[in-house]
This record gives sequence, C-alpha cells and structure tokens, in this order.
Amino acid sequence: MNHLLDRPDTLATGDHVQLHDELTAFNRFGRATVCDTQAGEGHTSTFRVPIYLNEFWTAKQRAANRLHEISYRACFKPQLPRFFIERLTKPGEIVFDPFMGRGTTLLEAALLGRIPYGCDANPLCTRLIRPRLNPPSLREIQDRLGHIDFAAKAPLREDLLAFYHPHTLQQLCALRSYLIAQESKGAFDGVDAWIQMVALNRLTGHSRGFFSVYTLPPNQAVTVESQLRINERLNQCPEFRPIPDLILAKTKSLLRDLTEEARDTLPALAKQARLFANSCEAVPALADGCVDLIITSPPFLNVVDYASDNWLRNWFAGLDLQTAQLSIHRKLPDWEATMSRALTEMHRVLRPGGHLAFEVGEIQRGRIRLEESAMSLGARVGFEPVLVLINSQKFTKTANCWGVRNNDLGTNTNRVVLFRKADH
Repeated sequence: MNHLLDRPDTLATGDHVQLHDELTAFNRFGRATVCDTQAGEGHTSTFRVPIYLNEFWTAKQRAANRLHEISYRACFKPQLPRFFIERLTKPGEIVFDPFMGRGTTLLEAALLGRIPYGCDANPLCTRLIRPRLNPPSLREIQDRLGHIDFAAKAPLREDLLAFYHPHTLQQLCALRSYLIAQESKGAFDGVDAWIQMVALNRLTGHSRGFFSVYTLPPNQAVTVESQLRINERLNQCPEFRPIPDLILAKTKSLLRDLTEEARDTLPALAKQARLFANSCEAVPALADGCVDLIITSPPFLNVVDYASDNWLRNWFAGLDLQTAQLSIHRKLPDWEATMSRALTEMHRVLRPGGHLAFEVGEIQRGRIRLEESAMSLGARVGFEPVLVLINSQKFTKTANCWGVRNNDLGTNTNRVVLFRKADH
C-alpha cells in the first residue's frame, strides 16, 4: 500500500513530483499503474504529459455518502472529485464546478469541509443540489408532509396517466401546485426545496420506490407515447403509489449517512456556497483568481440531450427551458469552440497555482479522444497540462493504454486532464 494515500493533504502544496510518484506506485485495488506519455500542442509550443491508467477509485455501487443518490444523466462517481479534492486543496478552500449537473463535486467538497461553488446552464441543477448542502431534519420533513393537502384539487395532466395511477397523479399535481404557490408568494423554504428535490428524483423509475409504473429512471424520462408502448408490451397498468410515503422513504435513505459532524459543518458551508443557473462561459459574479480548485465534466460530444431527458422534471418544477442555453454538440469543432470559451473563463477565476481536473469520459468506444482536444485547448488559454489520469474499472480491457476499449457499450473509463495555472 502506498503510504502517501494515508496523508493526501501533503499534496496540497502543488508538488507534482509527489503526485506523479503516488500515481505510479498506486495499487490500492491490486493493479499496477500503466504509464505512457502523450504529446500536445499549444499556441506557441509543444508539450508531452504523462498518462496514468489504473483503477484509482472503487467501481462498487453505493460506496459514497448516500446524500449523493440523486439521479442525473452522465454524472461521475463522488470518488472522482474526492480523489482530487483531498490531494489538491485544504479545508476551507473553494472548489468550483462550472458544469455542476446534480452537484456531485459540490456536495463532496462540502462533506470534506471545502466551500462549494457551482454553475450550470440547466436551472434544474440548482434545485437538485442546494437542498442537499444543508438538509432539513427528518422531523421537519415529516411535519411538512403532514401539512400539505395531497387531496387538494389541482389541474391534472391526463396524458400523464400513462405513467401514474389516477390517485397518484392527483397527489402529484396537488404537490406540484403547492410548491409552485409557495415559490410565487415567497414562502418556499429549505424544507419545501428538499421535498421538491426528492419528488424530482422519484417521478419515474423501475421499482416500487418510484411514483410511476415501470419505466426508465427519472434522469431520462421517455415520452408519453413511448411509455404507452412500454405499458402495452409489458401488459402493465399503473398501480397506486402513495407520494408522501415514498418521499419520506427516500429521505430516510438520503440522510442515512449524515453524521453529527456533517450536521454541524454543512450549514456554515452552505451559507458560503455560490450557485449560478447560467452558462459558465461568463460568470462575472466570480472575481479573478477566487477559486482554489476546479473539478468538472462538460457535456460530451453528441451524447446527452438534457432538455428532452428532463422534460417531466421540468414540468413538475415549473421550469421553462426555452431560455436556457442548453446545447448538444454534434461535431468536434463545435464542442471545441464552446470548451475554449469555458476554459478561458475557468482560467480567469482560478487562482495562480490552482488546478483544474477536466473529465471528458469515453465516447464512441474510444474512437474520439476528447482528452487530446482538451489538453491543447487548455494549453492555448494559458493552462499548463500536468498529466492525464485514466480511471479504468475492472470490466474494461486495458491492453491499449491510450485507447482503452470496452467490453460493453457505455462509458467505462474516466479520462481526466489535470491542468495547473501558472503562479504568475
């Protein structure tokens, strides 16, 4: 076992020799690190960076704090941000994710005593992370659920009967009307926000813990027409699912790992947190050099349609994505143009000597290597490429270090380019 793993904060000085040594010797999961190098080109010079391939964090499910267990498309494991937060920051420093999604980086930063900053063009994202940065107590949630009139009359979307039993749909619409009314009169508080967040995660799914009949999970809601076909194919009819009971059950699960220490520290960190529902290409509210570490994973090339996948969540939350700057990059040059603008802004807000961990995953079975583009783009806006870390899980073939191939379809590796901002 590498002794450096027992004291990760020794790497917060930015000593890359020590970090390189740790990655080379890493064997926590019984595998030796495969090392290679890759060349890149900035505006004025070429460079070579080391590549490290191993299983650097566990492939096991439910190995992190249960507060993370809110679904969102293409999210990475909490162990990814933890790996870099522990090694490149100290408690009290600021960790920023400009493509925050469900808020994995922010929540893990807060659980580790760092101040979380986040940004996402999808306004749904702030509703998924803010309540978990300062969770209400179980008693507060029980009391609020008891005061909500789930039998209240509310406008019904009858097309949603493809997903829900009539009584479930009535309860769902009553809850939606209550939450929107609370927002409109300025009475929407942290308990309401928590209930909304849990409901957003329970809208559709594949078990009795969700509000709906069997379907895809809530991070990828199918259309009404597709659900009708699923119902016909499976010969299924929506059964009644009691919404307040399911919200309470999911709440208990989410709060299960919340320690007394976290209960004490999260409220103060939540007060210092800064969340933005806009494009990260310009975040003028953040001062130059105010961030200590950036960990992020931008939208992959032509992979996820966040607006379509979240149509049911957006309806429930009363969100209109027509004005949101959500886009799908069909071609590599378009992706690179957007990333260049985003990286320029990241360079501005990162402090001198700070780091950026830029995760691009694996797409099209490794045929397109976004990490190569990311390295050059980062170098052109002023970052120093330090290394590439490829986290390869045990079900992935590792014969080719740079072009890791999958046994199955899907994203089986995390490909992270680590950048550093020069001291001057």
